[in-house]
Amino acid sequence: MTVAKTMFAAAQAGDPLALDLLLRQLQPDIRRYARFQCHRGSAIEDVVQEALIIVYRKVGSVRDAAALAGWMFRVVARLCMLPALALMRSTEHIEALQDSTRFATMPQDELRIDLVRALESLPGMYREVVLLRDMEQLTITEIAQQLQITREAAKSRIHRARSLVREYLLGGQPAPEKAAP
Repeated sequence: MTVAKTMFAAAQAGDPLALDLLLRQLQPDIRRYARFQCHRGSAIEDVVQEALIIVYRKVGSVRDAAALAGWMFRVVARLCMLPALALMRSTEHIEALQDSTRFATMPQDELRIDLVRALESLPGMYREVVLLRDMEQLTITEIAQQLQITREAAKSRIHRARSLVREYLLGGQPAPEKAAP
């Protein structure tokens, strides 16, 4: 993909003719990227159209013409993943609704015991971060500062800890008292 620097600069400045020419020039490459990235059965033309819209809206955020190809490849890759992500989210949502009714009808004392056991089953670094976030209600930044880790690491630990708690509560490990003899 070779884009003339002057045309790219004009498109970034908002010149409608340069932007139209840029979009026409990018379309075959975007289609090729989409064929490479998207799974069979995906609507490749929809991905191409969405990618062109993103270029139209965000061309000003690309630092230079040389970075355009890499940026476009990432945009197309993300667009190709959207249908799979939406399907996974809808499946998780349905499962969560089904499982939440189980917890809503559970006696409160029994639920507390299960939550304590789930927290006790966590490795120390996950238990600490979930207690800081959910019990002490610290922000992500405050947790990161207290644990001397990055914000991203704090978010990751919280997500993993909650996933482990969810797994425990949904039957990943039987509660010690309820195990079959």
